[in-house]
Amino acid sequence: MDDLKLKVKIGKAAFANPVTVASGTFGHAEKYYDLEEVKKLGAIVPKTVTLPAQEGNPPVRIVETPSGMLNAIGIENPGADGFIADKLPGFQKVGVPLIISVLGHTDKEFEILAEKFTAAGGFVALELNLSCPNLGHKTLVAQDPKATARIIKKVKKIAAVPVIAKLAPNVTDITVIAQAAEDAGADGLSLINTLTGMVIDVEKQRSVLGNFTGGLSGPAIRPVAVNMVYQTAQKVKIPIIAMGGIADASDALQFILAGATMVAVGTMNFVNPRAPLDVLNGIVDYMRRHDINDIRKLRGKVKRK
Repeated sequence: MDDLKLKVKIGKAAFANPVTVASGTFGHAEKYYDLEEVKKLGAIVPKTVTLPAQEGNPPVRIVETPSGMLNAIGIENPGADGFIADKLPGFQKVGVPLIISVLGHTDKEFEILAEKFTAAGGFVALELNLSCPNLGHKTLVAQDPKATARIIKKVKKIAAVPVIAKLAPNVTDITVIAQAAEDAGADGLSLINTLTGMVIDVEKQRSVLGNFTGGLSGPAIRPVAVNMVYQTAQKVKIPIIAMGGIADASDALQFILAGATMVAVGTMNFVNPRAPLDVLNGIVDYMRRHDINDIRKLRGKVKRK
């Protein structure tokens, strides 16, 4: 790979290559820490961390769907203090840049999370999971451009690293939210998060998931995700970390050609733990076959005629 230029940047954060993992699919995976495959990734994004510890939703939490899955895990995690004390040191030992994903249930919680992780250090970017209630409203923060901008501005005043806004696809026009995030100072965007869905057990005549609804991920959502990344890349100048049904290098390349700077493998980690490395190797093979020496030459190459 040394003959190819794979390095990418988000703000001042630099990554050896454009392949990472989506938060929530890599857990707090201590058992993977010493694997050489993990050390070849461009970045690691652990499971989203909240301020207090969370036990998550009642079972059933996961159900398979055609070409995908619904999950309603509920962001089970040890909380910010527990993560910083017990999990962060292990991730730091891997030697791969860390992007920390956080979710606050209020503006103040986002600020406290930013303060705690800024004090702890040892990571290169902070991803704001904005799929949280908007101050008691029925909408999520990521469904409201003003709420999105408000939280980003508050976190930017605190964070010492680039701030990335993770956006929800359950909106009329994701580019409106993306532009609000950029205008508020976000250094990058992550999209898309899962699509809301449900599965009904017709015999029991009730929802299969304990949380009633869940987030749809996997190959089923990829065409939607590629389109949203393309549309967003036409409207913003900041880098995009793309995710949504990436199973192989061809899938990842669709997102890069649509305008993404990085790609994150999510659901496929449950099927094939080596998927992120397979994606990276496949991108390298593609570049060599097409005589492309710099990943930036592929970014956003597909344009509407």
